Amino acid sequence: MRCLQKFAAVHSSVYNHFNQERHHYSRGNFKTLRAAALAEWRQLGAI
Repeated sequence: MRCLQKFAAVHSSVYNHFNQERHHYSRGNFKTLRAAALAEWRQLGAI
């Protein structure tokens, strides 16, 4: 049960960071936001 709780906590943080509700944005705007989120994620992983 503890492992599931840890997974759920990490998954929700990651999912919320990358979830952009794509249907609300144009393709160009979505790609820009996605690239920014990925760059931030890579920067956080480099620490």
